[in-house]
Amino acid sequence: MHITTRTLITAITLAFAAGCSAQHGDEPSLTRIQQILAGKKYVDLTHAFAPGIPRWPGFPDETRKTIYWYDKRPETMGSGFFAEVFTHVGQWGTHVDPPAHFIKGLRTVDQIDVKEMILALVVVDVHEEAAKNPDYILSIERVKKWEKDHGPIPGGAFVAMRTDWSKRWPDAAKMANKDVNGVAHYPGWSLPVLKYLYEERKITASGHETTDTDPGIATTKDDYSLETYILSTNHYQIELLTNLDQVPESGAIVVASFPKPKGGSGFPARVFAILP
Repeated sequence: MHITTRTLITAITLAFAAGCSAQHGDEPSLTRIQQILAGKKYVDLTHAFAPGIPRWPGFPDETRKTIYWYDKRPETMGSGFFAEVFTHVGQWGTHVDPPAHFIKGLRTVDQIDVKEMILALVVVDVHEEAAKNPDYILSIERVKKWEKDHGPIPGGAFVAMRTDWSKRWPDAAKMANKDVNGVAHYPGWSLPVLKYLYEERKITASGHETTDTDPGIATTKDDYSLETYILSTNHYQIELLTNLDQVPESGAIVVASFPKPKGGSGFPARVFAILP
């Protein structure tokens, strides 16, 4: 789903409007918008990644090798500067899942338009529910309550589910939260909610703090039907977000950026919010 430049400017203006001097009709200049944004608070929604971080159990750990160092070392290729080789799966740390991650023939990372990377941010706060019930599944009733409190979820938005699960990071065991039988217990989305968001509200993307879209009790059985649904609609998602407790439920802007590996099946992302 693409948003036009005018739609984007309008969204930012509505989110941060404060008597901007208008040019080109009612539209402020991009320079003025940048000045407004520079004065706002920014919240990093991204975990720093390193070897040993929580990950899907079927993926290998990250490795790093220093090949150049400031001073001469026998194990490096040269000196004078610092350079490393990183080896990790695309789905590493806070990351983007493009449609092609699950669905052959759909968009890869490099095919996601940059216009889909700056969006209105909707945060559905269910951290209290998740604290009481780690198997919590987001309900359509809870989403409708958000809309009752804040108005309809805007088309083209990025919807994030706040569970505060990221506070368990970087403890992989706490993130997985397995019982004595090896069943994982962490919150997830539901199909009715995802269909409502993507088909009726026409959102652009969604994200969460856990390692998976599907709840732990489902992924334990290799059930990834919810992630499959999102990616099958040719939309992307962001996994392993953090600091959602520092952003409001409505009114913020999210920037979800990531490198452009040609034909890429996923990649670490840098995601941040700009607060109103």
